[in-house]
Amino acid sequence: MSAVYLEQGLDKGAVWHFGQVAQEGRALAKGHAWADLSHRAIIEISGKDRLSWLHSLTTQHLEKLEPGIWREALILDPKGHLEQQFYLVDDGDATYLHLDQVSAPSLIEYLEKMKFMLDVKVSDVSDPFAILKAPGLSDEIGGPYALLPRNDLEATKEAFNKVAMQVGIWALEAERIAMGRARIGFDSDHKSLPNELGLLNRAVHMAKGCYRGQETVAKVFNLGHPPRRLVLLHLDGSSVDIPKSKDPITLDGKVIGYIGSVARHHELGPIGLGVIKRLTPADAILGVNGISASQEILVAIE
Repeated sequence: MSAVYLEQGLDKGAVWHFGQVAQEGRALAKGHAWADLSHRAIIEISGKDRLSWLHSLTTQHLEKLEPGIWREALILDPKGHLEQQFYLVDDGDATYLHLDQVSAPSLIEYLEKMKFMLDVKVSDVSDPFAILKAPGLSDEIGGPYALLPRNDLEATKEAFNKVAMQVGIWALEAERIAMGRARIGFDSDHKSLPNELGLLNRAVHMAKGCYRGQETVAKVFNLGHPPRRLVLLHLDGSSVDIPKSKDPITLDGKVIGYIGSVARHHELGPIGLGVIKRLTPADAILGVNGISASQEILVAIE
């Protein structure tokens, strides 16, 4: 089947699907799939201070990161709101970050401002390098990932095609939503806290401190609950339409949040990630543009 490409959005230019959406989803669920993520930006951080520097700037514990181990990390604003989300790996000589293209310029600008006198160098290496979702069961950050020179891209694709099925962003996003993994730009807004989106103990290492926004994260974790919570929404499949990202979620006619990522899953049908008021009853049937939705708890109410 021929590929259908995304013409807009955060994954613009990537393969949306190959006309076999259910088969692609099943192959991904079994670990028998790979995907081309070469539309994503890649930033290289080199220099002997790179890991301790990234450790101090991000929510992740990176000081002693072993080569080849992938991690998810965030950068927060001073009030603890999400600013950046990316995935990184170190090869012993440099650390490589991959993230949405639209977010790369602002991240590079921020990192350049924070170098001071440290031995670090920040480079956009999106042209010489590429990222792929490698064959294998998906892990908690959407991997396994394969970072490689673009000169090796076609040969690697051919090798992957011999052992697995290529899938598009549709299947990847449907799986991500089903796994409850929030994605900045879809499931976040200007006031999103990591505590609300289920990012603690994954993108946010709870045994480290001294990063921008850490005080808010710790205070909410230790003294109370976030004002909102992420939920997995199971949408009424009888409707031909599905909601759009940022459509309001209502309960008894009142807006209680918004829907973020939305997809049709090969087994679960239409699903989405929603951000709603924390004290919304767990058994409440919600509405999104006239479509009813039940909740699956991802972030605890109490």
